[in-house]
Amino acid sequence: MAGVNTEQFGDYTGMTASEAANAIRKGVFSAETFVEQLIAQDHEWAALNAFISRDHDTLREAAHAADKVRASGAALGPLHGVPLVFKDNIATQAMPTTAGTSALRNYQPKQNAVVAQKLFDAGALLFGKNNMHELAAGITTNNLVYGPTRNPYNQAMIPGGSSGGTAAAISARVAPAGLGTDTGGSLRIPAALCGVCGFRPTTGRYSGEGLVPFSSGTAIAGPMARSVVDLALLDGVITGDTSLPAVQLDKLRIGIAEKFFYDDIDPQVIAAIEAAVVRLRDAGAEVVWTQIDGLEEAQQLGSGMPAPLEALAGYKRFFASSGLTAETYVAQIADEGIRNRLAQQLFNTDNSNRPSATDANTIRAVYRETFERYFAETRLDAMLIPPTPMAARPIGQDETVELNGRQVPTFRTYVRNTAIGSAAGLPCISIPAGMTGDGLPLGIEIDGPPGSDRQLLAIAAAIEAILPRLPAPVVAQSA
Repeated sequence: MAGVNTEQFGDYTGMTASEAANAIRKGVFSAETFVEQLIAQDHEWAALNAFISRDHDTLREAAHAADKVRASGAALGPLHGVPLVFKDNIATQAMPTTAGTSALRNYQPKQNAVVAQKLFDAGALLFGKNNMHELAAGITTNNLVYGPTRNPYNQAMIPGGSSGGTAAAISARVAPAGLGTDTGGSLRIPAALCGVCGFRPTTGRYSGEGLVPFSSGTAIAGPMARSVVDLALLDGVITGDTSLPAVQLDKLRIGIAEKFFYDDIDPQVIAAIEAAVVRLRDAGAEVVWTQIDGLEEAQQLGSGMPAPLEALAGYKRFFASSGLTAETYVAQIADEGIRNRLAQQLFNTDNSNRPSATDANTIRAVYRETFERYFAETRLDAMLIPPTPMAARPIGQDETVELNGRQVPTFRTYVRNTAIGSAAGLPCISIPAGMTGDGLPLGIEIDGPPGSDRQLLAIAAAIEAILPRLPAPVVAQSA
C-alpha cells in the first residue's frame, strides 16, 4: 500500500465520515493516510465497477493540501479532508459528469452542483464519480455504456439503482459517504440492497441546480453513508440546519400501514421487519397497525403519469447551458428503451394530451395532503415500510425477476413502495435491517411527515442503534 504502513496506522477504511473527520481534525491520522487506505480499498474492489471517473493522484494532492491547511492552524470545516463519492449525474468541475450515458461522455460542467459545492466548502474531497443506471432511468445499474456495477455482498447480484455505484462504493468501504439522487427510489433501493443508509429529504429541501435532468418535479439529491449520523452530518452541511432533537424510543409512536406496502413481499423481508418491530417494542416504542385513507384514490389519480412538461423545461435549460442539442443527445443514448422514451418526450410536439407542470403538481399535492392527514390523524412520529419487496437479484434480469415463485416486472416491483414517498415529497430514510439466509442485505425504510427531516434523522438513528449491524462485505466471498 503506497505511502501507508498499516501496522503503524491500523485500518481506518471502516470509519464513518464523522469519525474520520474528527480523527483528521485531532491529528490521529492525516488525510493523506486515510486517502491512501481508501485508494488501496478501491483497488481491492475494482471488480465492482462502482466508478465512471476517479483520479487517485489528484486525490492524493488534495489530501496533501488538506493536511497543510490543518497544520497551519486554520479553521477546519466539518468534513475537512474526508473523501466523498458522487453519483455521476451530480455536476462537478473537476471530473466529467456523464449521467451514465455516451451522450455526456465528455461533458465537463462549468461549476459544481449546489449540493456538491456545499460539501466541498465544508472541506470534503472528491474521490470519484459513480456508475449509475443510464440517465437514472432504471434500478439495476446494469449500464450498457460503462458496464454493470456489482453488489459487494455477491458480485453476481445487482446493487440496485439508479445510484448503484455510490451504494456499492460506500458498502465496500472505498469511501465513507457520498451523494446519490432519488426520483422514485433511486437512492433508497440501492441503499437497502447494499446494506448502507440512504436519505431522501423532503422535496425542495435541497437545491436541484447542477443535477442532470430526469424528472424535475421529484428528482432530488440525497446523502448515502454507513451510519445515520453521517446522513445527518451531510444534511446539516447542505442545509445549515445542524440541530438534531433528542429522541427516546419509548416516547415514539410508529405506524405500519399493512395494505399495499406489505402486499406480495418476500417472507425474508417480512421477517426482518417483524424482528425490528420486536426490538422497537422491547425498547418501549408504540407500534401500531394503520391504514392510509385516500392512498388508493391518489394512486389512481397518478397512475401511468408520463413525464410532464416541467421535465421538458428542465431539459431545455440543460441543453442551453451545456451547448448540446436534443437530437445529438438522444441519438447517443445506449439503452433503446430509454432512448425511445426520451425521444417521445422531447420530440412529440402534440402537447394536448401531455400532463402539464400544473397537473403534476396537483397529483403531488394530493399525495402530500394524504400523508399529512395520515400522520396527523394517527398521531404518528414515523411509519415503517419495506423499501424493497425482496433482496438483490442477479445482474441481467432487467425485465423480470422472481418474487414469491413467479416472474414480475423488475422496475415496477422494486420501486412500488419507494415511489409513494417520492410522490408525496416525504423525507424517507432506508437503513440496514438484516440479511437473507444467503447473505444479502435487507433494509427497512422510515418515513415521516413533510418537513420533519431532522426529527426523522434522529428517529432513524435511534432505531439504527437497536438493530443488528451488518458484517462488512468480503472480497473473497464476493468474487
